[in-house]
Parts: sequence; structure tokens; C-alpha cells
Amino acid sequence: MAEVVRRQLAAGLDVINDGEAGKASYATYVLERLSGFGDEADTPFLGRGRADLAEFPGYRDRLSQARSEAIGVQPVCVADVRYTGRAGLDAELGRLRAATTGVTGEVFCSAASPGVIARFMPNRHYPDEGGYLLALADAMKEEYDAIVAAGFVLQLDCPDLTVGWNARTGDLAAHRAMVSQRLEALDYATRDIPAEQLRLHLCWGNYEGPHNHDIPLADIIDLVLAARPAGVSFEGANPRHEHEWAIFADRPLPEDTVLIPGVLDSTTNYIEHPELVAQRIERYAEVAGRERVIAGTDCGFATFATMEVVDPDIAWAKLAALSEGARLASDRLWQRGRAS
Repeated sequence: MAEVVRRQLAAGLDVINDGEAGKASYATYVLERLSGFGDEADTPFLGRGRADLAEFPGYRDRLSQARSEAIGVQPVCVADVRYTGRAGLDAELGRLRAATTGVTGEVFCSAASPGVIARFMPNRHYPDEGGYLLALADAMKEEYDAIVAAGFVLQLDCPDLTVGWNARTGDLAAHRAMVSQRLEALDYATRDIPAEQLRLHLCWGNYEGPHNHDIPLADIIDLVLAARPAGVSFEGANPRHEHEWAIFADRPLPEDTVLIPGVLDSTTNYIEHPELVAQRIERYAEVAGRERVIAGTDCGFATFATMEVVDPDIAWAKLAALSEGARLASDRLWQRGRAS
């Protein structure tokens, strides 16, 4: 963790985190901290409900084999969920505190949202999905509160808000109802945390694939912006979603909301040119305001610890390009501000 922090600083990042170095994955790590999970389902993680992969079965099978080897099969909820991993959490937060001693910029720590846990670890115990989500919210509240009490910003990972949508056959009203239900559970779990100490990460599945059935950001962004987190992180660099910056041109943001668009694609070993990074940042600054944009990445560079999609050395080079591009954009945006 100390090395991850050091290299982020060396790459020029202003807002850093622990790189999730203490977790096997962004979601399944909760199995080490929550009780109530057991019998494994007979379906693998990847491919469940993904319409884009179903349309290209040859690619789905090739991708699923690689992912299944890294992940295995999914556990399910079989008993009351309780938070039992406080010792592990405290140790992780202690390591992050030690690694960031002297760091003056913002430090954030990621945690699985109630919705993403429910998505990847299906309910086989509670009477309904709503009851399961509330139980997860009650349990995970301890982790959320502890992260903020330790002095870090809490990032809630919420890819569940988009996964499962089928653009050809999907019921938009039903999908929006699902998103609302999961955001209500998230708001309930974070009710004691100031909004400015929260950020929400939204993505469509961090894998290189067709993504031709992804739900448009415009169809759910109003619900996301109405949730408690002041920071909203989302994919903005990959070929399927880069164009969606334009939806903010005629959409007033809630007061104090900060957009954190991805300006680096987290599934490719291309190193983005700093000028491209700057252009992507400037688009968002033009529609949202320069004070309300933080340049980010589409997602993590290795969703699972045992599966590196992006070569680690290339990932660090991409982050250095992010820093350089952000400097270019800031210079131009503030120069324009002075000129006007």
C-alpha cells in the first residue's frame, strides 16, 4: 500500500487512494468482513445478464473463462448479514493512514455499495430484495462510518446501477425503480456522513467488450445526481461513453456536486496523449464549470487482484499522462478565466 501511494504521488496525482491493495476485488472482499454468506451459486460472475456478451457468444466464452479463473463462482446470502470484519478494516485503515502521512491532498477509500454486494452475491435468505438491501446497508454502515472517521473520503462503488440492462428488451421504468431502490439503501447507509465526504462510482462493467447494450447515462443520471454523494465518478473515456459529456450541457447540477469523469480508459494498454486528456477535461469544464470537475479514470486498472488487464507499468504511465493533461487543461481554463 505504501508503494502504491508513493507511485501515485510520483505520477503527480492530487487525489489518491490505497489502490485497493488490501482487497482481492472491489466487491468480493466483503466476504472477509460480513457473515451470512455460504453456498456457492452454479453461475459464474461474468456474463450473467450481459446482453452485449450474449450477442457475441464466442467472445463471451473466451472472456468468461479468463474471468472465472480469476474469480471462481459467486457465493450467495444464506443467513442474516452481520459486520464481523472490524479488525481487518481497522488494520487496513491504519496502513493507509501511515502510507499517507504528510499528504496534503484528498485521500479516498473505496467500499462496496449495498447494491453491488446484492448484485454479485444474490439473496437466498431474506424475504425480498428490499429487505436484503437494507440488511446490507445496516451491516456496511460500520465500514462506511469508520472510513470517514479515519479522515478519508468514502467512495461507494455502484456498477450495479447499470448492469443487467438490455437496450432491446429492457423496461426502463423497472430499471429506474431498481436504481432508486439501491440508491435509497446507499443514502440510508451513509445518513451520518456529510455529502462532501462521499463519492459514488458508476460504471458499465470494467471489461473490454461490445457494450452495445449499455443503458445511456442520460436515462439514470438524474437519479444518481439526487443521491447523497457530492462526487460522481463515471466512465468518460471509452468508445461507448465518451460522447456522454454533452448531456450535462443543458442539465443544471445540484449545488456542490462535483463531476469526476474518467479521462483514461481503464481497459486498454494505450497511453492517452496528455493533449487528449486535456481536451476531455475541458469538455466537462465547459458544460459543468471548471471548479466542478476532477479528472479521473474510467475504473480500476485491475478489477480483481489476480487479473491484470492493463500492464502495471503502463498503468503508471497512463496516470502520469493524466496528471500532465490535467495541468494543461488547468492552465488553459484559468487563463481563459482571467482573459474574460
